[in-house]
Amino acid sequence: MAYEEYNDIKENNEKIDLNEFKEKAYIAELESKLLRMEMEKRDLERENLQLIKENEILKRELDRLRVPPLIIGTIIEKVSDRKVVVKSSTGPHFLVNVSQFVNPEELMPGARVCLNQQTLSVVDILPKEKDIRAMAMEIDERPRVSFSDIGGLAKQIQEIKEVVELPLKNPELFEKIGIEPPKGVLLYGPPGTGKTLLAKAVAAETNATFIKIVGSELVKKFIGEGAKLVRDVFKLAKEKAPSIIFIDEIDAVAAKRTEALTGGDREVQRTLMQLLAEMDGFEARGDVKVIGATNRLDILDPAILRPGRFDRIIEIPAPDEEGRLEILKIHTKKMNLKDINLKKIAKMTEGCVGAELKAICTEAGMFAIREGREYVTMDDFMKAVDKIIGKKRKGEVISPHLEVLYR
Repeated sequence: MAYEEYNDIKENNEKIDLNEFKEKAYIAELESKLLRMEMEKRDLERENLQLIKENEILKRELDRLRVPPLIIGTIIEKVSDRKVVVKSSTGPHFLVNVSQFVNPEELMPGARVCLNQQTLSVVDILPKEKDIRAMAMEIDERPRVSFSDIGGLAKQIQEIKEVVELPLKNPELFEKIGIEPPKGVLLYGPPGTGKTLLAKAVAAETNATFIKIVGSELVKKFIGEGAKLVRDVFKLAKEKAPSIIFIDEIDAVAAKRTEALTGGDREVQRTLMQLLAEMDGFEARGDVKVIGATNRLDILDPAILRPGRFDRIIEIPAPDEEGRLEILKIHTKKMNLKDINLKKIAKMTEGCVGAELKAICTEAGMFAIREGREYVTMDDFMKAVDKIIGKKRKGEVISPHLEVLYR
């Protein structure tokens, strides 16, 4: 009897333990589900907040797109902090109110503003207008050319340093003497003598902003477009002063003015007059230097050649024998040479300019490559000279008409 009671008690206890275990397991499972649901709730709340933010952004964008377009105008006169006279893009002048959100200190004559279509009130001020073509002319990366890479032009290099580099690096020297530094320099001479190379060296040697223009880029089809581009280029140069404006092939826009004109000629003359005004006009140019380059000095307008615009006119001639030797040494510096007499090559290339001498060095290297050699011989140079300048050697000038032109 006692044994049976013991077994019953034991079975009851086991049932109770099993039920407790099941209850605990069930509670643990519920707690786990609750934890997962809380995590999902937090994720959904975060997602909801993100969607609310995106919805607000889209609403603001929709409201912005629903706003009617604004009229562009120009301030003619400032009457008070909250009233200005503006000229709208349609033509007439209006006396209008200014929004309280606009800074009155920025309300200057000539400033571009946004006008409400209905009330014509000034609601915003636009930044200064800039021609993207003028901004594209700025050279961001400095040319990797130094004055040591230019041979046979020691005198010309000294002159251009005095005119352009010295005033930018040491302006106090001119202040002590009491004189104004030169404003510009014109380089002229036959093609290939190193005019553009000199300008690149100036850009590399100074920390000034370098703006490069080709004269033909200033010649435009529509009336006033070329003059506007000139104005924007000089405005950009003044904003980024000290700066250098290099105008290559300036004869394209600065040729002598004549009476017999076509429509295109008149537009070129308008551009020239704007260029003359910018170079030495009513407003001071500041630390803006101008370098011009041309092959045709004889066709340039006298107005652009006078002091105050181009204070120095520097001839860049074809190099003499010593200059040719310097140029050959520069271009053969990295070449693998064997038994080369550069003096002989310099003597037999009379009349050659720097570009032709560089071509001779390159062609000599090509002859060596064709024959499978890793070095250049004198015979390669003789073949190169014969190929580049033909049979005209030993004292015969390659281009006699250029000698007459630049005498």
